[in-house]
Amino acid sequence: MSETEREEAGRFQPTAIVEEAWKTTFACAEALQAKTILFQCPASFKPYQENISNLERFFSAIERGRFNFVWEPRGDWDENVVKRICKEYDLWHVVDPFAAKTVTPEKCYYRLHGRGGWKYEYETDELEDLAAILPKNKLSYVFFNNIRMTEDAVKFQEMVKN
Repeated sequence: MSETEREEAGRFQPTAIVEEAWKTTFACAEALQAKTILFQCPASFKPYQENISNLERFFSAIERGRFNFVWEPRGDWDENVVKRICKEYDLWHVVDPFAAKTVTPEKCYYRLHGRGGWKYEYETDELEDLAAILPKNKLSYVFFNNIRMTEDAVKFQEMVKN
């Protein structure tokens, strides 16, 4: 990838490479019969006006299809800005529920990165607390992104079955 292409990639910019990346993502999601597409932003994607404008332009222009769109704005984003964007573009607000509160509690997508880092192992009582905050009878997602992700996910799944 050239330096120009690197500059034009990401940040929801109105560029050919971002458009191509979206089309590829959309095609892959369709081929996999996915239900949801995650837009995870790095903490360096700050709530500057240019980034917000790019994000709004992107979500107003792309084909949505049948997919749920979930957005994880990591870093220091004002809750009211996130809430407005999620409402206007029908996005699910993705958070680690042990670190922040979602602004879309009726549409939950939780990503558990581990308290203090990915090497964290969740205790049973923490998983019970998590189960208690999930909305009842609504589609919700819980994604473990820690060292024991498989074990924690299986343990959590057993917990919520009961």
